[in-house]
Amino acid sequence: MTVETHLNGLAQSLAGLRAQAPRLTRWGGVLARRLTDGGRLLAAGNGGSAAEAQHLTAELVGRFRDDRRPFSAIALCAESSSVTAIGNDYGYDQVFARQVTAHARPQDVVLLLSTSGRSPNLIEAAKAGRVAGAHVWAMTGPAPNPLAEAVDEVLALPGDPANVQEAQLVAVHALCAAFEAALPASERRVS
Repeated sequence: MTVETHLNGLAQSLAGLRAQAPRLTRWGGVLARRLTDGGRLLAAGNGGSAAEAQHLTAELVGRFRDDRRPFSAIALCAESSSVTAIGNDYGYDQVFARQVTAHARPQDVVLLLSTSGRSPNLIEAAKAGRVAGAHVWAMTGPAPNPLAEAVDEVLALPGDPANVQEAQLVAVHALCAAFEAALPASERRVS
C-alpha cells in the first residue's frame, strides 16, 4: 500500500465522519447535560481503540480547549488490575461488562470504540450498559456489525481498520469540542 492509497482511504473515512457531524454535535449536548448533572462517561476499547478511549476520558477530566471544571470520565481499559483479574476469573469477554455492571448508572454514558464492531468484550459491555440503564454509544467501522446492533446509537465509519481508527480520533476531538460548546457558560471557567 502506498502513502497515497492510505491517505485516500482516510479521506473516505473522514467523509463518512463529516456526514455524521450532526450526531457528534447531539452527542456532545447529551454528554454535557449528563455530566453536568453528575453522570459519568465510561469508555472502553481494545488496542488502539483503548488508547482512544483513554484519550477521550483524559480530555474530559482535564480539558480539551476551554478551562473548566473536571468531569467524571473513566477508561475501563486502563484499569489493568480489574482487566486482568476479571479476564482471569471470568474470561476476557467479561473484562468491560463486569466493570460496567459495577459502575454504570442510568445518568451515565457508556462509549465503546471498535474498528470492527465485532469484539465480544465490547458487545458484552454494551449489553451490561443497557441493563444498567445507561445510554450506550459506539464508534465502529462499517455497519452492520454486532456492536452497532447492541447499542443505543452508533457512529459507524467506512474504511479499513487503520483509517477508521484515525477518523475515530478526529471524532473524539469533535465530540470534545461539541461537549465544551454545549456546557452552560457557568461551567466553562474554573475560578
